[in-house]
Amino acid sequence: MKLLVVEDEVQLADALSEILRRNMYSVDTVYNGIDGLDDALTGVYDCIILDIMLPGMNGIEILKNLRSEKINTPVLLLTAKSEIEDKINGLDSGADDYLTKPFVTGELLARVRAMTRRKGEIFDENKIQYNGLELHKNTCSVSYGGNDMKLSLKEYQIMELLIANPRQILPKERIIEKIWGYESDVEYNNIEVYISFLRKKISAISAPVQIKTARGIGYSLE
Repeated sequence: MKLLVVEDEVQLADALSEILRRNMYSVDTVYNGIDGLDDALTGVYDCIILDIMLPGMNGIEILKNLRSEKINTPVLLLTAKSEIEDKINGLDSGADDYLTKPFVTGELLARVRAMTRRKGEIFDENKIQYNGLELHKNTCSVSYGGNDMKLSLKEYQIMELLIANPRQILPKERIIEKIWGYESDVEYNNIEVYISFLRKKISAISAPVQIKTARGIGYSLE
């Protein structure tokens, strides 16, 4: 699952991004409103954590631009502005949730989980499954019928993307955007390596699913 953090306090932004990565999220971080809007408009993110007071363009302007462009990515406003009027303005501008600074990490993670559940891609905060194959967030592993295999972070993120979109061909470009980032210079053979690793691990636990190749396009879980 891919998140975007837009926060101009560099130390806070980097610390928050590291917390999210430790909780198995793929994270892009930007420090101003202009770059935040550019990245958010790509539509590749599953959730956006957005500060209100930003250089270049404030968070409310970003939010209104997103909604006017029909980008429905869940947005959590994270801000020091704690007045009721500020919260009402943020929610009325299209935010899905609002959290004030300073915040408790556990609460922020819970709010992110709640927003992504509403989006419909994750049904259990620690486990998702397809045809008996289970992907476990808290152990970074995949299992079937009592057999279990550890995954690397990138393997986990690719597997999560495949399970969230079963029987759909995921283009290689989309996998790169979701896992490595919109402006990444990662090449297709990087994906092929991780797909090979995943196929071997799925086979090792005798799971009744396959990662199929759509030649020249991408991959699907079936």
